[in-house]
Amino acid sequence: MLGGVLDALKLAADAYGLSFEEFCAGIERFGHGTTVGLNALLTGNAAKTAILTTRGFGDTLEIGRLRRQTSDLNEVEYTDAYLRNRVPPLVSRDLVIEIDERIDANGKVIVPLNEKQARSALRRLKNRAVDAVAICTLWSTINPVHEKRLRELVRAELPHAFVSASHEISPHVGEYARMSTTAANAALGPLAGRYLARLEETLRKAGMKVPVLMMTCAGGVLPTKVLSDRPAFALFSGPAAGVMGSQAIGAQIGLKNLLTTDIGGTSFDVGVVADGKAIMRSEIAVAGADIRVHSIDVDSIGAGGGSIAAVQFGELRVGPRSAGANPGPACYGRGGTEPTATDADLVLGVLDPDNFLGGRMRLDMEAARRAITDRIAKPLGIGLAEAAWGIREVLDNRMADLLRRMTVERGYDPRDFALLANGGAGPSHAWVLSQELGLDGFIVPAAATAQSAFGTGNSDLGFTAEASAYARVRPGAAPGEDQLARLSAALRHVSIEVRRNLERALTVTEGRIRIERLLAIRYRGQTHSLDVPLASDTFDLAAFGAAVARFEKDYETLFGRGAAFAKAGYELLAVRAVGTGALPPPAMATKGDEIRLVNTRPVIFRDPKAPVDTAIYTTTYPKADVTIEGPAIIEFPGQSVVVPPRAKAVADRFGNLHVRVNA
Repeated sequence: MLGGVLDALKLAADAYGLSFEEFCAGIERFGHGTTVGLNALLTGNAAKTAILTTRGFGDTLEIGRLRRQTSDLNEVEYTDAYLRNRVPPLVSRDLVIEIDERIDANGKVIVPLNEKQARSALRRLKNRAVDAVAICTLWSTINPVHEKRLRELVRAELPHAFVSASHEISPHVGEYARMSTTAANAALGPLAGRYLARLEETLRKAGMKVPVLMMTCAGGVLPTKVLSDRPAFALFSGPAAGVMGSQAIGAQIGLKNLLTTDIGGTSFDVGVVADGKAIMRSEIAVAGADIRVHSIDVDSIGAGGGSIAAVQFGELRVGPRSAGANPGPACYGRGGTEPTATDADLVLGVLDPDNFLGGRMRLDMEAARRAITDRIAKPLGIGLAEAAWGIREVLDNRMADLLRRMTVERGYDPRDFALLANGGAGPSHAWVLSQELGLDGFIVPAAATAQSAFGTGNSDLGFTAEASAYARVRPGAAPGEDQLARLSAALRHVSIEVRRNLERALTVTEGRIRIERLLAIRYRGQTHSLDVPLASDTFDLAAFGAAVARFEKDYETLFGRGAAFAKAGYELLAVRAVGTGALPPPAMATKGDEIRLVNTRPVIFRDPKAPVDTAIYTTTYPKADVTIEGPAIIEFPGQSVVVPPRAKAVADRFGNLHVRVNA
């Protein structure tokens, strides 16, 4: 991973005619997203980790939510019984140590911490080559005194081990998610720490004077020194950065409701920006583990350029299996024999075999035709063009279904949103997706193939803090004075923590720090909650009334009019503060490139029996106000923008292409 980052910097330096050292010395901002932690969890290569927990709760990770064996499986994998039990818990049971101690739900110490027993257990771990320790005791969210003492003991007995305590990493009611999150954070600590330390040291020696700003799951960036003790907060930094990039583009061009899509080789990722803010979620699933990390909500399916098409039980299926990059699609000429979406696009005329990836790779048309004919056309008894078009149609419909789930099922009308097409394959599928959703067009960002990098470079500092603040309110009643006081204290605590960490991240004036406060609330007896905004860090009866009113409004938006049921009463679960420290945005390029007409070729759009002569253009960065009438394909170095018949593409001053269908 480090080599890839340095190679990219060297390529950028070459493009400016500078040496690597000269380029590093001139860097004013360095944003970074990484899959180091995510890959470590997926491959089982994270640090060897032990868990310290309350006596009687050692099986928490094994039990999960009675669905641990199926967490994070896709729609096809979920039905495959052979995949059950294939993903072990993050920490093996023999490394989960139960300690005699107990605190009740009110924070009262019922069983004192047995320090002698804890020290003995930690000394035994010295011979197990443990690199990290996660501490998760019962009700530490209310009273963390035992976790704090256990952390001191770990540092005394295992001074080289990375330590995570659940009351800091995941201060939320729910033992399983809290333990799972803390264990993941601990397991990633040594790995992420070493990687980021090497990266910063290498760049500093090369002359870079600014800190590395890491993208977090929640969409902000932070210096590595702030994230050093909580690497799990950057697990999904790549997908989050892509949504932040789309949000930044929306702010530039005056759009607040966005469907941000990214189609790569293996997956189709969708995020939603509503009223200028990315939709969030409180939990992500990785490697069979549910990790409670405040994150931008990005959903994915196995649908991309490498998605494999096959005939199963007489039906055409596309994905979620992928040919990946090696051997890749049949047309790559690397030994792949199964047809993919890329092979179909080549046969349909969407891709140019001589100008793939800006001409850096030549595609094998005959291999694509052979794979589709042998595996799809012959088994179904149809022609080559019809088979290729069928692959495309199945894939596009799967992607449209995900877009509907991310909008309609959450109470949003997709027609109120603009579709942003990102990734190498996104701009070639967007015209179909926009029509499926009833939209009048789509937008291809200038940085569509590098939207995550663009988002990292355009994000402000961001830090999120959470605290448990449980209160049960009977129907028709209001919280008592003690409950209101506890909630206010929790709000002040998280607000102070957010401000402290943002000021630690960068010296910013008070006026440049914004803090949003949220309350997790649900009806009594429910499992899931909704976050509602609060006006200040003082929680009184007026604030409670406003929160309940907003909760019921949002509840009916999600689940339908009449779904709210105030007679159930309420449960107030936790408070969260989301802080933002403004950073100056990078300067945008304003000089465009010519769009050149280079060729025409037949392209199949809707009717596989009626290919349409289509104009082929090339560019790297379109000039403002240039207009292209469809049918046309505009080829960029890493993508092909399909402008269907009766559509029109217009470039704005930022280099984004606005394609209007049925213009």
